[in-house]
Amino acid sequence: MNKPIYFCQLYLKLKKEKLHIALVGNPNSGKTSLFNYLTGMNQQVGNFPGVTVDKKTGITPISEAITAEVIDLPGSYSLYPRRLDEWVSYKVLLNQDKEIKADVIVAVADASNLKRNLLFCTQIIDLKIPVVVVLTMMDLAKKKGILIDLVALERELGVPVVAVNPRKQKGLPQLKKAIELTNQQRYQSPARDFIDNKALASAPIEDIKKEIPELSDYTAIHYLINHESFDLDDATQERIENIERKHRFNPTKTQAEEILQRYSRIKLIMQQAVSEPDPLQKKLFTEKLDNVLLHRRWGYLILLGVLFLLFQSVFLLAQFPMDWIDMGFAKLSESLSASLPDNRWTDLLLNGVLAGLSGILVFVPQIMILFGLITLLEDSGYMARISFLSDRLMRVVGLNGKSVMPMISGFACAVPAIMSARNIENRKERLLTILITPLMSCSARLPVYAILIGLVIPKTYLLGFLSVQGLVMMGLYLLGLAVALIVSYIAKWFIHINERSFFILELPTYRSPRWNNAVRTMISKARIFVFDAGKIIMVISLILWALSSFGPGNTMQELKQEYETAITQPGADTETAARNYQTTKLEKSYAGILGKSIEPAIEPLGYDWKIGIALITSFAAREVFVGTMATLYSVGDADNELLLKEKMKGAVRHDGTPVFNLATGLSLMIFYVFAMQCMSTLAVVKRETRSWKWPVIQVVYMTGLAYLMSWIAYTLFK
Repeated sequence: MNKPIYFCQLYLKLKKEKLHIALVGNPNSGKTSLFNYLTGMNQQVGNFPGVTVDKKTGITPISEAITAEVIDLPGSYSLYPRRLDEWVSYKVLLNQDKEIKADVIVAVADASNLKRNLLFCTQIIDLKIPVVVVLTMMDLAKKKGILIDLVALERELGVPVVAVNPRKQKGLPQLKKAIELTNQQRYQSPARDFIDNKALASAPIEDIKKEIPELSDYTAIHYLINHESFDLDDATQERIENIERKHRFNPTKTQAEEILQRYSRIKLIMQQAVSEPDPLQKKLFTEKLDNVLLHRRWGYLILLGVLFLLFQSVFLLAQFPMDWIDMGFAKLSESLSASLPDNRWTDLLLNGVLAGLSGILVFVPQIMILFGLITLLEDSGYMARISFLSDRLMRVVGLNGKSVMPMISGFACAVPAIMSARNIENRKERLLTILITPLMSCSARLPVYAILIGLVIPKTYLLGFLSVQGLVMMGLYLLGLAVALIVSYIAKWFIHINERSFFILELPTYRSPRWNNAVRTMISKARIFVFDAGKIIMVISLILWALSSFGPGNTMQELKQEYETAITQPGADTETAARNYQTTKLEKSYAGILGKSIEPAIEPLGYDWKIGIALITSFAAREVFVGTMATLYSVGDADNELLLKEKMKGAVRHDGTPVFNLATGLSLMIFYVFAMQCMSTLAVVKRETRSWKWPVIQVVYMTGLAYLMSWIAYTLFK
């Protein structure tokens, strides 16, 4: 290649212009799908500065000379924010966010529900900032018989309008070109406002613009309404307050008049640019399906059926890969034990590292399958129907239908589930949702349930196809849900916050699930489990190995000498001697001393000192239970060839009775249903409620509930 040309290309590459794009739009408008397609795998997730709201950013090429950083702002229905996440979008659009400045706004609108979506779009246009309007779901609009004249719509709005279909990768080049031209100011903001904003409050607007001349008429209205939330100096705040008092500015009346005028103008545009079918035409497939799935009786039975199939699938589909992983580690441990020298490092590798790894990887198949199935339900549109179906029940216990989504998300992880409760406007309902969401059986409990069900529940089938193990798994999830509703009903009488509550929910249309999206989610959740939870499990496994291998003073050395003396005796049973040595060594270790010290408190629940150690380590993360069991039973068992489940099944008490019988297994499962054993959850509750009061209340009531319910279960079944 010619050197001058090469260096010229290299210079242009280094000099690429960096553009900042903000994606905004109504919830369920296709904004996130567009963001995912634009940015692909070049995404980062964090929090917006100063608030606990997810911030997704990504990089996408716009042209050879322009690279864009795209930020996916939280969904909003209008420029009048009510929720915390809507305030985030609002401040970016009003240029009040210190760290996020957008060069171009991409306003995403659902073409199949254009009238409602245009309200937000026209408000953004009147802010006089660079805007490109993107129409999504054109295929759905076409199925509804809606035809949109893009040229006419663009003429009426005064900004570029582009139709895209991220699923089929259509319209993206045209969108990028429109963004480039808008950034180059080839598209100017409309000279006239969409409505006569100045007429809404002419005198106050004029006075505001004297204070801040660069504002548009519509932006001035928002300064009058929300200036207290803006980053303005005290003197400017006081002057705006004086303008409000001087003209007796009424924000509620102004907002109502604005919305009415916008919808009146939008109606005229719809008549000119949109052709809609006769409303008396036959119902769409979505409406027909809703008549069945949202039926006041059949809808609930179908919901229970869906949940039943979900948990049956988790057990049945994951059974074989879990067995393969378990057997693979057993064979690897046997092989290394036979080939490596018998010393402390080999013991660390086999009983510390490999035992911890097996406790992590064996449950990856179940976690992937659970998250994959939940993603398919969300993608199909059925998850929103669950909220709708549940609203009546939620009202009885002091919640509303919006509480269902955080609770369902809690089946995956309580941390993001609690953060998502900020979408609930009513403070009392939001607090109640936060308090009970940890009672949902998160994915961290899944490994605990799986190994205990495998131990104490027989692998039998009712009617030849209904797995009893799957039914027990479903029962544990439903138990947590039922008790959560009871706790909410009781707690609502003690939380004295009086606010009116509304439940407004948009039901998305049914769509065929995107299998590639489900696969990406499965891989992502498996990676998070392995690398995030896995790090905790590995660290605790290694600490436990050390605590289980060493003891106070010369205890371990004396035990070893006794063992070596015993096996040199004539006719000595070396296998029994080795087993007794390992058992005694574990009991005399630091871990054994710790477990024995708490054994009297947990004995009424049917637990021994090894289970006590697992309960303590589980307070770092629930899934550590399995890693703890793997380490303790590996250190305490001379036979590394046995599977963990077989070792636990063979564990006996001093009187010869099995440790893990039906009563103990059920008691332990129920303990994990209710106990608050997650430091991350407590931290996020403190952050969301801005007080340690509520995390402390959660620890107290959940631990007390776990102890009481476990004691009842053990007493009934022993």
